Amino acid sequence: MSVPTVQGIEVIDFHLHFRIEHDPATRDLSGGQFACSDHDEEAQRRRAELVAAQSAKWRRAWDFPDPQPSDERTWQEEADLWLDELDRYGIAHATFVTGCGDDRVAELVARNPQRFSGMANLRDLTEPGAADRLRRAVTELGLRGLKLFAPLLPHRIDDPGAEEVWRVAAEHGIPVLIHFGHCGSSGGIAHNAHIEPAWLEPVAKRFPGIPFVIPHFGVQHVQQVLFLAWACPNVHVDTSGSNQWVRWMPYKLTLEDLFRRCYETIGPDRIVFGSDSSWFPRGYCYRYLADQLRVCHEMGMPETDIAKIFGGNAARLLRLPRQGRS
Repeated sequence: MSVPTVQGIEVIDFHLHFRIEHDPATRDLSGGQFACSDHDEEAQRRRAELVAAQSAKWRRAWDFPDPQPSDERTWQEEADLWLDELDRYGIAHATFVTGCGDDRVAELVARNPQRFSGMANLRDLTEPGAADRLRRAVTELGLRGLKLFAPLLPHRIDDPGAEEVWRVAAEHGIPVLIHFGHCGSSGGIAHNAHIEPAWLEPVAKRFPGIPFVIPHFGVQHVQQVLFLAWACPNVHVDTSGSNQWVRWMPYKLTLEDLFRRCYETIGPDRIVFGSDSSWFPRGYCYRYLADQLRVCHEMGMPETDIAKIFGGNAARLLRLPRQGRS
């Protein structure tokens, strides 16, 4: 069977979400930990209106349609929609980092393991049984990584109580994708005590066999991520999303700036493409891929480095079976 390609590259997308509005790890992100108390119904209603208006404004700016509720179709039908999207845009493989729990993600992957892979999720690394759940996700369910949202954890990423989870991740050599920085859509979390990637340094140094991946170029903590990558050779970045957060930085920052700084400092082996695609009818965010490929070509990157960033690095981190890769 021939493997789909884009510009001759076997694209492996490291970062998608499945049925994002139903996943307990993501559905409350727009409210964050600063949501109004449940008894203050008027404040909740007003806040929801403001957030919805801001989100609609962003969709108009990007010419994205409004999301359709996933309740209108089964999860199997939605899985098939994603497969159609991969075929339409020539994407060889997609990794779903959330998907309504580990068992559902495993079912999704089983539907087409050549095109789909998935990651486990934990919402508290210190609770009893967390390490066992991760081990089960990897050894029994066949998931290939761990996805965490640092701003949503009830503890810092370097909490000693997380040690057993890190031992399991190191034992199996799985990539750990950790979101730092502001979290969620408009109205989400801008800051808390757990949000900064600098807290990862002691963990990454104690467990050099774990490839840690920080998505969205580290969001607003670009400087911390670059120094973290300097200190820890097992720290990577992913490129996922619109990266619209650059608009909120106090200095001018563009997608090209992000690619150039990461490429020049940490190199092509630790940059991993992702789209952050998540809902229909928007479907697969091909424009993110196209923009990122254009930036890399205009920077004059060798084709071999572009192939690493947009597929080869993800295949290595996820330990995907060989298909059409050379």
